[in-house]
Amino acid sequence: MFKNFNDSQIVLTKGASYFFFFTFSLLLWSENINIFFTAPVCFFLILTIGISHGALDHIKGKKVLNFYKINNIFIFYISYIIISIFILICCFFLPTVTLSIFLLVASYHFGKEDSEIMVCYESILSKFIFFIKGSLIISAPLFFQFKETIAIFEILNFDINHLSFLSGEGIISFFFYASLLSNMYFLVGKGNLNNNGRFIFFDLFTINLLYYLLAPLVAFTLYFCFIHSFRHSVSLINQLNKTNFKKGFKKFVKKALPLTVITAILFLFAVYFLKNYYIIDAAISKVIFIGLASLTFPHILLEYLLEKNEK
Repeated sequence: MFKNFNDSQIVLTKGASYFFFFTFSLLLWSENINIFFTAPVCFFLILTIGISHGALDHIKGKKVLNFYKINNIFIFYISYIIISIFILICCFFLPTVTLSIFLLVASYHFGKEDSEIMVCYESILSKFIFFIKGSLIISAPLFFQFKETIAIFEILNFDINHLSFLSGEGIISFFFYASLLSNMYFLVGKGNLNNNGRFIFFDLFTINLLYYLLAPLVAFTLYFCFIHSFRHSVSLINQLNKTNFKKGFKKFVKKALPLTVITAILFLFAVYFLKNYYIIDAAISKVIFIGLASLTFPHILLEYLLEKNEK
C-alpha cells in the first residue's frame, strides 16, 4: 500500500520496531504485565485505541452508497446497526455456530488487514495465505495457553465439547504451524524479503511471544490495539492526508471520535447490565468478544463492498 517512504511508512516502521522491543522485554517482566493489565485496563484500551480504527466506517459507507447511487446516509447506519444486532442475537441463541464463523472470518480479516502495509499480489492463493496467516491470532492462544483460552470460550457459552479435538496435535497445531509457514511465504515471496521482511519478522515474533508469555485476553488486547488497529489507523490517516501525517492524524481523531465515543458508551452500558449476572471480569470478556464480533461482520462487509466497487 505504501510504495514511497513517506511519513506513514516511517510511523509504521518505528511503531513496529518499538512494539517489537517492548514484546522482547516481556521476557523479563511478563508477570508484572499480567498483573497490571487487568480486564478493565484491557477493556479501556480496546474502547479507545482498538475500536477507533473502525470509526471511519461511516465515511466508507458514503462511498459505497455513492456506487449504488443512494444519497441517504441513514440507510447505511440502519443497515450497519441491523447487521450488528442480528449478530448479537445469533451469539445469544447460537453461540457456538456464530462464534465459530466469527473466528474463521476474523482470521481472514486479521491476515488481510495486517498485510496491507506489505507488497502483496492479488490472487486466490494470496487470499488463502491471508486466512492462514491471520489464523495465528486464533491458534496461538490455544496452542500456548489452551486451558486459559478454553475458559474464555466457556464465558462466551461456546460448547467446549467441540474443542476437545483441538488440543495436542490436532487442528490447532495444524493452523499454528501453517500460519508460521504462511509468514515464510510472505518473507521469501516476490521481492518481499527486502520490502516486507522486517514487518513479517516482527509479526511472527511478537504475536507468538505475546501469547506464550501473557494471559490470552492481555495478549489479544496488545495485538488488537498496537498491531491490528495501529496499522489500519495509519492507513486511514494516510488516506485522509497523503502528504502530511500530522494533519492527517488530527483529521482522523476528529472524524473518528464521535463513533468511538458512541461505541464505548454502548459497550460500557452492556458491562453495567451484565455485571448483575456475572463477575466483572467475565462481563467484560463477554462484551469485548461478542461486541467485537457484532462490529466485525458489518465492518468486513463494508470493506468488501468498497473494494469490489473500487476495482
